[in-house]
Amino acid sequence: MRADRLVSLVLLLRQRGRLSATTLARELEVSTRTVLRDIDALSAAGVPAYAERGRNGGFALLPGFQTELTGLNHDEALALLVAGSRRGAQAFGLGSALASAMLKVVDALPESHRHTAAGVAERLLIDPEIDLLSRRAVADEAPDAVVAEIRRAVFAGHQVRIRYQALNQSPKWRTVHPIGLVTVRELGYLLATREGEDRTYRLSRVLAAEELDEPAQRPDRVDLGRAWQERSTRFRGGGDRIVALVRIRPAQREELARTALAILAEESGPDGWIRLEAAFQDSRHAEWALWQAGRNAEVLAPQSLRTALHDRAAALAAAYSGQA
Repeated sequence: MRADRLVSLVLLLRQRGRLSATTLARELEVSTRTVLRDIDALSAAGVPAYAERGRNGGFALLPGFQTELTGLNHDEALALLVAGSRRGAQAFGLGSALASAMLKVVDALPESHRHTAAGVAERLLIDPEIDLLSRRAVADEAPDAVVAEIRRAVFAGHQVRIRYQALNQSPKWRTVHPIGLVTVRELGYLLATREGEDRTYRLSRVLAAEELDEPAQRPDRVDLGRAWQERSTRFRGGGDRIVALVRIRPAQREELARTALAILAEESGPDGWIRLEAAFQDSRHAEWALWQAGRNAEVLAPQSLRTALHDRAAALAAAYSGQA
């Protein structure tokens, strides 16, 4: 909305001083022509925005101009800035709203603390896109318009019609009763019911969505944590899931835990290694995950998985057995 953009423009000028039209356009994700129109609108409304000509020119506010945004103390604002550094809002299509809110949070601080708060983003890095092993986080985003439609239906308690593309299937339209939204490791999910059965939909696989006028059939109160745990348990126990008994070095344990669906049981062995039961999507998933561990893990069961890893290792050894 234009009103929100005008507020963001004022806050940018207050916190960062003189800025060029190009910089403002980039920050606000609009054209430079739109920035010029917005500056005119602010001036007409009595906001003292003015242009400075020349090589280092740009737009600025008259010294001493303040907005009326209050209600947060210093530590509360810092807590919001740190929380706002996380990327969970992206999963629910709230990334741009979060950026605007963070500007207002900084502006709400007393002048003596504003500089410290503004530097928080430069001193803290949370959930970077690349880890220490140079692995890039997998992007899993849904269009903002689609997520916004689903979000409105969830909050309003209305049914929603979605065009969903399940894995290895053609897209299909279906009408569901939304219960809530969940984000796990930056993946967004819609918890819903359909024809009386529990359903879980990954937001990035929803191609289109339409909020309906009909009320959703759902309880007035819901414990999303418990609902997610119950659905996760059913998910891990059904279909082609495979459970492997693995002997693994402690240093490799967390890496395998991030790759597997779940760690079902574990115990420390007398040799310093860990024995654990890990659940995987299917045999291909298990083979891939345990191959990554190399000599830091040994599959004890099932035999079919041991055989698959043996055959893969033998094929690799054969490929390198000839003369270079």
